[in-house]
Amino acid sequence: MLASWLDPHVDQYLLRDQGEYVVREVHKHWAASVLAWARLVVAVPVVVSAFAYVGPVRWVLLVAGLALGGQALFRVLDEYRDRFVITNMRVFRVHGTFSTQRASVPLGRILDITVKKPLLGRLLNYGHFVFESAAQVQGISEIRFVADIDGRDVLLQDTMQRAGLRATAPAQDDGT
Repeated sequence: MLASWLDPHVDQYLLRDQGEYVVREVHKHWAASVLAWARLVVAVPVVVSAFAYVGPVRWVLLVAGLALGGQALFRVLDEYRDRFVITNMRVFRVHGTFSTQRASVPLGRILDITVKKPLLGRLLNYGHFVFESAAQVQGISEIRFVADIDGRDVLLQDTMQRAGLRATAPAQDDGT
């Protein structure tokens, strides 16, 4: 039951009657939740150490540890449920822990894709997509902490090419 709740079930959002299928479902890179995991690791000893005290100190440590741990656990779950999906027709993002939010952009409306790889992203193999579409206000503008960003970019460009959304230049004859 818990595993079912943790999965955002992206297949339910597909337009199956129009032939839409998932090309790739992308989970966030582990670096997106490393600070939340660190807070959770700190919260456990704080809660455990609270029982070594009596009186108000115990309650302050217990409440602080539980608050820190609860916030960290919420953040870990939030990052885990955040999915970026590439289909043969569009890209969409599903995210949220208690309530679910969904935004999509048809492949044909994507004008420009920027890949940002910060230094740490270059070392750990992640990056961020920035989409520019024909609309002024768009559902998806930035997808952060995409694992294997270069591979995902090639896959996205290939999917757009296969959909006939990118022009192909003819091969040049080099005269030899």
